[in-house]
Amino acid sequence: MAMLRHARSGWIEVIAGVMFSGKSEELIRRVRRALIAGRRVQLFKSHLDDRYGGQFRISSHDGRQIDAEPVSNSTEVAEKVHPETQVVAIDEAQFLDDGICEVADALADARMRVIVAGTDMDFRGEPFGPMGLLLARAERIDKLSAICVVCGDPATKNQRLIDGKPAPAEGPTIQVGGAESYEARCRRCHEVPKRDRAQGELVLRRGEEGWEGV
Repeated sequence: MAMLRHARSGWIEVIAGVMFSGKSEELIRRVRRALIAGRRVQLFKSHLDDRYGGQFRISSHDGRQIDAEPVSNSTEVAEKVHPETQVVAIDEAQFLDDGICEVADALADARMRVIVAGTDMDFRGEPFGPMGLLLARAERIDKLSAICVVCGDPATKNQRLIDGKPAPAEGPTIQVGGAESYEARCRRCHEVPKRDRAQGELVLRRGEEGWEGV
């Protein structure tokens, strides 16, 4: 990956959190500020997210949009970054492969600013795609919360719905959707799939019985 080294040092910053928490809006804000500062910016977005009329844009839920280049995997990101680019922004990173972590590191080592936004947990409450690794490698992390639609508390969980009811744990991890398929909920109001609930009950039972470890 031939990249021009810039005078400024590179780094990785991750904007993570639940759906509807304003991740894309924050990414757009940072990109616009970089453009105002005269930086050369490239935007990428997973091709899986085509919720907005088949047009690949970074779109916030409040209607703000910036055109982005669709990518299928981390290799495409590496191949499409221009040597003169100073800021690389990647939206919906949870849909990409783990290789995006190595690409982000390589870009930062080449003295580029790398801004990554993505949902950090899937509907089961488990790490989503490469987001956990990206969070571990980032110099700056901002984890955003939404508002729980049930009680109004800060929401940190994604509730997937099927016909208005919680989706089973056996469902696919990746299912692109908006308000009709997902809700933001707090820990208390998030309905944990049976598989995870069974594991939680096992932990509690072990604790009551005095077992060590989990």
